[in-house]
Amino acid sequence: MLFPKKVKHRKHFTKRMHPVKEANHADTRGVTLAFGSFGLKAMKYARVTSNQIESARKVMTRYATKSGKIWVRIFPDMPFTQKPAEVKMGKGKGEPVGFVAVVKPGRILFEIDGIEAKVAEEALRKAGTKLPMKTKVVSR
Repeated sequence: MLFPKKVKHRKHFTKRMHPVKEANHADTRGVTLAFGSFGLKAMKYARVTSNQIESARKVMTRYATKSGKIWVRIFPDMPFTQKPAEVKMGKGKGEPVGFVAVVKPGRILFEIDGIEAKVAEEALRKAGTKLPMKTKVVSR
């Protein structure tokens, strides 16, 4: 699983972003293919956990076999908190339980190169099913 070596603050603010309102605010960085020939592009706003990123990466590597190179273009650097089960309201913020990457529409999540087009597109499609937002396979 991915997580930062060190964070400045143990707990972040939530940044309450409404998914419908965020659909209009497309990302400006990381929106073009930089390394590979094929990529997986986010079409909606979502917070992707480190477990989801790792799951998608595993599916891609399994399907692409030994040939081909994969680039992960997002990194989960924002901690999220959760309160224990059956705890009453109030009494402060919960403890950090993991890290998420905030993904806006248009962001390239994964890139792949060195394998044929049909295999690459299927690997990216399978990886997209592991993520909590609508995705699209793009190519150069």
